[in-house]
Amino acid sequence: MATKRDQMDQETISCSICLDLLKDPVTIPCGHSYCMDCIKTHWDGEDQKGIYSCPQCRKTFIPRPVLEKSTILAALVEQLKKTGLQAAPADHCYAGPEDVACDVCSGRKLKAIKSCLFCLASYCEKHLQPHYESPAFKKHQLVEPSKNLQQNICSRHDEVMKMFCRTDQKCICLVCVMDEHKGHDTVSAAAERTERQRELEVSRQEIQQRIQDREKDVKLLQQEVEAINHSADTTVEDSEKIFTQLIRLIQKRSSDVKQQIRSQQETEVRRVKELQEKLEQEITELKRRDAELKQLSHTEDHTQFLHNYPSLSALSESTHSSSINIRPLTHFEDVTAAVSELRDKLQDILTDRWTNISLAVTDPDVLLSQPEPKSRAGFLRCSCEITLDPNTANTLLLLSEENRKVTFVKHQSYSYHPDRFTDCHQVLSRDSLTGRCYWEVEVRGNVSVAVAYKNISRAGDGNECGFGHNDKSWSLYFYQNRLIFYYNKISTSISGPRSSRVGVYLDHRAGILSFYSVSETRTLLHRVQTTFTQPLYAGLGIGPGSSAELCKVK
Repeated sequence: MATKRDQMDQETISCSICLDLLKDPVTIPCGHSYCMDCIKTHWDGEDQKGIYSCPQCRKTFIPRPVLEKSTILAALVEQLKKTGLQAAPADHCYAGPEDVACDVCSGRKLKAIKSCLFCLASYCEKHLQPHYESPAFKKHQLVEPSKNLQQNICSRHDEVMKMFCRTDQKCICLVCVMDEHKGHDTVSAAAERTERQRELEVSRQEIQQRIQDREKDVKLLQQEVEAINHSADTTVEDSEKIFTQLIRLIQKRSSDVKQQIRSQQETEVRRVKELQEKLEQEITELKRRDAELKQLSHTEDHTQFLHNYPSLSALSESTHSSSINIRPLTHFEDVTAAVSELRDKLQDILTDRWTNISLAVTDPDVLLSQPEPKSRAGFLRCSCEITLDPNTANTLLLLSEENRKVTFVKHQSYSYHPDRFTDCHQVLSRDSLTGRCYWEVEVRGNVSVAVAYKNISRAGDGNECGFGHNDKSWSLYFYQNRLIFYYNKISTSISGPRSSRVGVYLDHRAGILSFYSVSETRTLLHRVQTTFTQPLYAGLGIGPGSSAELCKVK
C-alpha cells in the first residue's frame, strides 16, 4: 500500500492530460506541470484561437508561453521511478480535456462516471454515492457521462425538455406545450422514445438480417474468389501442358520433315553424282579416243593409215542419253507448299477456336450479374450495331442497306461458301455477340428473329438447320397473326401485342435472352433463362414475300 505521502508525490509528478508520470516535465506560468508533448499538443489545438489555456485551472495566456524543461521535477520523477511508483490508479483518474469532468469536484476535477438527466450534472464515483444511497435520488435517471446535458434545456424557457411535439418533430419543455406549441400533437419524451424505440428495433432487425445476408454473400464471394483462383491456376497449368504438347508435336513434325528432306536430298545428290562420275569417265575415254583419231589423221603413210583405221574408227555406243533434262529448281517446293497449306489450315483453326477460348476467359461465371434494363435508356446503353454476313445468306435472300436489310427474292447468284445456308431461307450476323447486347428488328410478313451458335448446320432443310428446331438456336417466329417461340423443336405460343418492331436483349454471361414488342411502350413477349456455351450470332429467317431490317437504335 502506498503511503499518503507517496500518493501526494504521485499526484505532484503526474500529468493531468495523459494521467501518467511526467515525461520531460514543464511548468507553465500558472504553476501547473505537464509532459512537454502533452501540453504542446493541447496548445497546438488552440493555435487558431490564439489564446492558450491551462487544462486544469483554465487560466489563459497570450502569447503562447515558451516551454522550458523543469529539471527539479525531472529529477523527482526519476527518483520516484526507482521506487517502483506508478501513475494514479484508474479509480482516481483526473479528467483530461477529452473527458467529462465531475461538476461537484473543486480544484482538480476527477473523471465523471455517470451523468444525471434529472440533475443535468455529471459525477465522479465519490460524488455519485448520494444517488445510490438517498431515496431522494431514486427516480433520477443515470446515463453514461455526457458533455451534451445542456442540450436537454429549453433555450427559450430554461426548463428541462421532457415533452416531444410530433407536429414540429422536436423536443420541448412543459412551458412550450402551453405556449407556441399549444394545440400541437404533443406527448412525453418517454412515450415518443418508446414509439421510436420500437421503430428502431424493427430497423435494427432489418439491418441485422441484411448484415447476415451480406455476410453470406461475402462468404460466397470469398469462396468464389478461391474457386476462381484455383480454376485459373489449374487451367493455366493444363493449358501450358496442352500447348507444350502441341509445340512438341509441331517440332516433331518439323524434325520429321527436315529429316525426310535431308534423306531425299542425300539420295538425289548421290544419284546425280554417280551419273556425273560416269559421264566424266566417258568424257575422259572420248578425249582419249579423239586423241588417237587425231594422231591417225596425221599419219602420212597411207598403208599404215588404212591398216589402223578399222580398229579406231568404230565408236562404241554411249550408255547414257545424249542430253540430260534438268528440271527447273523446284525439287522440294512441293514440300514448302504443303507445309504452307498446313500452316494456313492451322491458323484458320486457331482463329476459329480462339473466339471460344477468349470468351471462356473473359466471361467466367460470377455470382452477381447486372439486372436487365427497365427503361429505354438502359436498353440503349446495351445497343450494338449488327450487320449481316453475305456468306451465310441463302440464295433466295437479297441483302441491302449496308447488309442490314434482307428480302426474299427469286434468286441471287452467290458464289459457293461453306457457311451459306443451302436450303433454309436464313442469314446470320457477321460478328458474334457476347456480354450484354440489345438490337431491334423491323419485320414485314413471315419472319423469324433468332440467335444461333456458329456451328449450326448449313446444308439441307432439316431440323438441324432451321432456327429454333435444334439445340443450337433460339427463335421467335412471326407467322401470319401468330407469335411462336421455338427451341430444340419445342414450340411455345406467345400471347401479347404484336408490333412490326421487335427488340432483342441478350446477356450472354447471365444466360438471358428476351424478346420485346416495341411501339410507344415496350412489352415483354418471352424470356429465356439458360446457359450459353458458345458465342451467339443474330439470325433472320425470311418467308416468301417477306423482309426484315436491323434498325439503328436511337
